[in-house]
Amino acid sequence: MSTSISEKAGATLRTGGRIFFALVSLLAGLALLAGGFRLVLLGGSFYYFAAGVAYTVVTALLFLRNRVALPVTAGVFLATVIWALADTPEFGYWALLPRLTVPAILCALGLWGAATLPDLNATAKKASVAGGAGLTLALLIALFEAFTPHGAIRNSSDVATRAPDAVAPGDVPENWAYFARNEHGTRYVPYTSITPENVSHLKVAWVYHTGRRLTGAGTGVDENTPQQIGNVLYSCTPENLITAIEGDTGKALWKFDPHAHTAEHVTCRGVGYYDMDQDTTLTAEEKSVGPDEPCRQSILVNTVDARLLALDAHTGKLCPKFGDNGIVDLKPRMGPVEGGKRYHPTGIPVVMGHTTVIGGWVRDIVHGEPSGVVRAFDVRTGAQTWAWDVGDPENANAADPSKTYTLETPNVWTIPTYDRDLNLVYLPTGAGPPDYWGGDRDAAKEKFSAAIVAVDASTGQTKWVFQTVHHDVWDYDLPSQPVLYDVTNAKGEKIPALIQTTKTGNIFVVDRRTGTPVTDVVEKSVSTRNQAQGEHLASTQPFSVGMPGIGNQPLSESSMWGVSTFDQLYCRIMFRNSVYEGPFTPPGEKPYIEYPSLLGGMNWGGISIDESRGLMFVNDMRVPLRMMLVNEKNASHYKISMDEVPGFMGTLRPQVAGPYRGVRIDVLQSPLSVPCNTPPFGTMSAIDLHTKKLLWQVPLGTVKDTGPMGVKTHMDVPLGLPTLGGPTSTASGIVFFAGTQDYYLRALNSLTGDELWKARLPAGAPAAPLVFRSPKNGKEYVVISAGGMSHSPDVSDEIIAYTLPDDEGK
Repeated sequence: MSTSISEKAGATLRTGGRIFFALVSLLAGLALLAGGFRLVLLGGSFYYFAAGVAYTVVTALLFLRNRVALPVTAGVFLATVIWALADTPEFGYWALLPRLTVPAILCALGLWGAATLPDLNATAKKASVAGGAGLTLALLIALFEAFTPHGAIRNSSDVATRAPDAVAPGDVPENWAYFARNEHGTRYVPYTSITPENVSHLKVAWVYHTGRRLTGAGTGVDENTPQQIGNVLYSCTPENLITAIEGDTGKALWKFDPHAHTAEHVTCRGVGYYDMDQDTTLTAEEKSVGPDEPCRQSILVNTVDARLLALDAHTGKLCPKFGDNGIVDLKPRMGPVEGGKRYHPTGIPVVMGHTTVIGGWVRDIVHGEPSGVVRAFDVRTGAQTWAWDVGDPENANAADPSKTYTLETPNVWTIPTYDRDLNLVYLPTGAGPPDYWGGDRDAAKEKFSAAIVAVDASTGQTKWVFQTVHHDVWDYDLPSQPVLYDVTNAKGEKIPALIQTTKTGNIFVVDRRTGTPVTDVVEKSVSTRNQAQGEHLASTQPFSVGMPGIGNQPLSESSMWGVSTFDQLYCRIMFRNSVYEGPFTPPGEKPYIEYPSLLGGMNWGGISIDESRGLMFVNDMRVPLRMMLVNEKNASHYKISMDEVPGFMGTLRPQVAGPYRGVRIDVLQSPLSVPCNTPPFGTMSAIDLHTKKLLWQVPLGTVKDTGPMGVKTHMDVPLGLPTLGGPTSTASGIVFFAGTQDYYLRALNSLTGDELWKARLPAGAPAAPLVFRSPKNGKEYVVISAGGMSHSPDVSDEIIAYTLPDDEGK
């Protein structure tokens, strides 16, 4: 009796298991049938539809208790493996994961389901069970492998054995007085106390709380890299609260709050510093005036409500002789600025002798936006010395306070660079508004948009122009500071060069004297099909083929990705249901894919160059966007939003131009809110400037503080996520970086990209690390402003300094 009951119970379990496995297979098959059929109709891969048919057949065989279910199940998986290997553009863990994980699970379930069939012989049953167990073990190994870095590129080089490059003493100042430490913008630190061997010993030296506002509208993003002069750090918050901090202790010496507020692009990336006593552009007589007066050393601050301030570096008080008691209003003559809402500077004041240069962010929505003029001011008095207004090239109106600067011209929202030897200032420009339609652009916009422009630092007169994008309707503003560094050309000649990174993933290297390319740049044909009404796109675009392209390999249906087979299928459908013509796909009224996107490629953080090794380090992001121009008739169907990334998704971003009223911008992503392109989504790369070749590239960042649907996974899976901020390199062979989506400050080996150390931060840190040596105790400090990534739920007001233990830190 008991045997009979046991046998019945076993039979019931086997039947129930088989039915469960069959239902799972049926659900998967139906989903793949529906999605696969749609993909086939769009001209895509037949695999998903065929797999849907196969899993439906497996379901039927299991329900019918047909032993053919076993070979069919195994055959489907084997066919899937063959297809996956053939379909993958680049063989690798992340590429194969969505292609094989779900099929492996279904195969294991199918094998176990087949093992319950009553007419299957004992050997086949054992093989089915063993096969399912083997696949389960393989899946567990694959899960474990997710915590191991994948996708790194490492190429051979002689950089470790060749003689160090000579570094001029003037290129390695003791102070961090500029945005990227030195005036050339290399963000290179000549110190060697913190080494690859001891960097793991770094400990927190101090934590300073800035007191920035953390809640409410317009709190902004902390992108600040403090300036360091001697033993004092000068910090700014997104709303321009300025603090002088003692470098050894983290104690505040003084604070100044300008009470600056605005609605958009609320950020402060740093301050400018001026020292009259060290100014070589002044005569001895000019320096001798007022030796006891305040502000011989001053801090320059551009605010988010469009003011320029000068503060005494020692006291934090406004400089009485600068402008109106320390303040210059930047809004007059700029057009409809709306109190700074439509215009304000987002770079830092660039000091050139006793002059500072100020550009500005412009909202870029409608015709008649504020001017993109760049202005220079005397740092002692606040008097304007020149204006670069492309609509008034002779500066005929510069001295007339009643004249408005030319409206909606290309602007300079990032940071210019000053060349003292050539007396040139290099302006990286954006496009004249509106961003995404240019059917009626004038000659000035066509010439100066998305270009490096060299102007005379004394007069503002244009000297040369090098354009990186023709007729830019993709919002491919030049996002980063131009970097000055001498490189060799194809003939082996050392050329004073300028290096410009871009959102397109192209890195341009030009002669900074003339603007002519040092490394090869070619004009390639690009698509002009399906363009918007009234548009006239450029038929060619410049591609920098003499330097490695970073993250700009063209997309394809097979490069679409997903966490699983199902969201990969969704992404493939989205790709096929969008217009994509490769790089520079024309904007239009049908959904189109922009990649690299307006987010980058490379963005505002810029690069670092290890000047002793000739290595350039650049971080990037790889997030395709699905966009669509919306005409007046259809605009009412959408919510209007001026929110930044990623808040604009699903809304209409106003763009009033020609027949259009806006552009819909969405991340090309799966329903799990995961980008559709294959990881990594962000990397750090090292380029050997001797050979112009990629030395290494590593995925950067884990999903610990993010995840599907925005839910944190709390897992250190090194997928490689979008990065912001910039790297800092040292003479000892370290690259420090913090601009990842997870909350870490990292140290990488500059020769290999290997992670040497990381420190957990209270929030993200889209800012470049500051590395300085204390003149008081000789210790080196690594400082990071950890205020939170854009739109992250975690926000902080901490500035954190790290140093080695006392017996190692000098």
